[in-house]
Amino acid sequence: MKLDRVLPYAKILLEKAVKPGDAVVDATIGNGYDTVYLADLVGENGQVYGFDVQEQAFITTQDRLKQSGLLDRVTLFVDGHEKAANLIPPIHHGRISGAIFNLGYLPGSDKSVVTQPETTIEAIKQLLQIMAPEGIMVLVIYHGHDEGAVERDALLQFCRSLDQKTAHVLQYQFINQQNNPPFIVAIEKR
Repeated sequence: MKLDRVLPYAKILLEKAVKPGDAVVDATIGNGYDTVYLADLVGENGQVYGFDVQEQAFITTQDRLKQSGLLDRVTLFVDGHEKAANLIPPIHHGRISGAIFNLGYLPGSDKSVVTQPETTIEAIKQLLQIMAPEGIMVLVIYHGHDEGAVERDALLQFCRSLDQKTAHVLQYQFINQQNNPPFIVAIEKR
């Protein structure tokens, strides 16, 4: 297949925006894979801020970062991504070059704990305020469960309403696949 699948395409978008020494956000650290990827991407002089409301996500991600020797460039919060602007130090406001959200529930965990449209939209608004121009935010939207479909609809409505003078918004998805495969909404700050 020559077309990029959704998750590799998310990385391609982040690689266009993030360079060594940058500050970035993993808005939903989950099992830590994106956190490790971002920590590697920003290099030894960069900084990753990671958020998750579940203690298990924090523990798993911290262990994964330790095993990779990347813990020193990551700050993890057991807190919601809707608090990003308050928790990320002001020195990095206006300098965030990339962010990723993997929405839905933590794989292998309690499926009743899911991301919520209200808090996700609030996090997007805050990140748009503190991101650098041309910073890219990638939302990986898993919508194959009831709450995911609700969040998908709210996010698409919100993203369509963003002023094109403020942000470019892209939707990337395969439209002929079964079982509600995840898709991407990417937001580039202007």
